[in-house]
Amino acid sequence: MSDFLFPKTLRDSAVLVPVFRDEAGELQVVMVRRAAFGVHGGQLAFPGGKPEPQDADLQATALREAFEEVYLPPTNVAILTALPVVPVLTGFRISPFLGRIRRPAAWQWQTSEVDEVLEIPLRFLADAANHTEETWELPGWPGPRRIPFYRLAGGHPLWGASYNIIRPLIPRLLAGEWEI
Repeated sequence: MSDFLFPKTLRDSAVLVPVFRDEAGELQVVMVRRAAFGVHGGQLAFPGGKPEPQDADLQATALREAFEEVYLPPTNVAILTALPVVPVLTGFRISPFLGRIRRPAAWQWQTSEVDEVLEIPLRFLADAANHTEETWELPGWPGPRRIPFYRLAGGHPLWGASYNIIRPLIPRLLAGEWEI
């Protein structure tokens, strides 16, 4: 990907990587499928966005955005760690925060930003059969590229920044590095 050039100036953004254990004790990660507008329309992502003046820091941004997008109250989130920053070609520097959540009885979401809330079993992502790579060429790219991704139910690909955030976390979460 050496011919992909990141903008000289990256703007801050933050996401919450929500995880919880379901009733069977299995680890689940929560993602959203973005509403079909904008550069990331229809893509899978973690709840998050740009900082607002009232945010004390990027962790506060991640918590505020999770509440705004999927109505997850900050009191239902225990931040476990800040994860490595991920730059993206659209000009952002994403600061992800891993959070153990108390799952709501039913997910609700802001329909102008989110089409769906997904609970993805971590074991599904850990299964090599669900990981693939294809050649893609998207508008604005300098040419076709091999893109690694997870194919989720419904055919939704989990790729890009969200892939780069979750992929290195999977073995760490399954190994019990954090109490969830």
